[in-house]
Amino acid sequence: MKLIARIQSDFKEKFGIPRQAGIVPELTARIIFEPEYRNPHAVMGLEGYSHIWLIWQFSEAIRDTWSPTVLPPRLGGKTHMGVFATRSPFRPNPIGLSCVRLEKIVQDPRLGPVLHVNGADLMDGTPIYDIKPYLKYVDSHPDAVCGFADHVQDYELEVAFPPELLEIIPPEKRKAAFGILRQDPRPPYQNDPERRYGVAFAGYDIRFHVKDGILAVCEVVKL
Repeated sequence: MKLIARIQSDFKEKFGIPRQAGIVPELTARIIFEPEYRNPHAVMGLEGYSHIWLIWQFSEAIRDTWSPTVLPPRLGGKTHMGVFATRSPFRPNPIGLSCVRLEKIVQDPRLGPVLHVNGADLMDGTPIYDIKPYLKYVDSHPDAVCGFADHVQDYELEVAFPPELLEIIPPEKRKAAFGILRQDPRPPYQNDPERRYGVAFAGYDIRFHVKDGILAVCEVVKL
C-alpha cells in the first residue's frame, strides 16, 4: 500500500473527533498529496463531484494483535460486538473509510493540487491511501438496515459557551467548535458532572463540564 496523501485538520489528538464523517459538516480540512502524486492530471475531472471517499490508516491504532470482538461506544462501551460488525479502529488491518464533501481543488505552486474538504473525521497528519468519487446511484441506499446502529438513538447536548470565551476562538472555527461539543466528545461510560474535559481543536484547548444534558465551557486556552 502506497501513501498518497495526508490530511491537514484541526485535530491534533483523537479526543473530540466526531464519531463518523459528516456529523459536523462545518469542519474544514485540506488533503495534501505526497510529492510523487502532485500531478494535476491525477485529479482531472474530480472537481465535478460533490463528495469523495477517503481510504486511510488508523495511524494511532496500529498494533500487532487483534481481537474478534470490540466494545462499541454507541452501546456504552459495555456490550461486545464482532469487530467486522463495527467501525472500530482496532482491526486486523487499521483501515478507515470516510465520505467527505469536496468543496474545491486549489492548484498550489508548491504543493500541487490541494483538496479542500468538509466534515472529515480524521486527525491531523492521518495517512491517506486512496481517494475515490462518491457515486450516489450505487453508494446511497436509503432503505439499508444498519444493525445495532438502527436501535441506538443519537443525541446532542445543549452547549453553553460564554461569549467572552467564544470570542477567543477564530470566527471561522466557531460553528465547527459548537458542532464538536454538541455531539458529546466524552467516552459514553464517563458521566461525572464534576470532571473537567478538554478538546484540542484549531490550536485551542476547549475545557468543559457536562451536567444534566448541558455542556458548559469553562475555559479556552491557546495551545
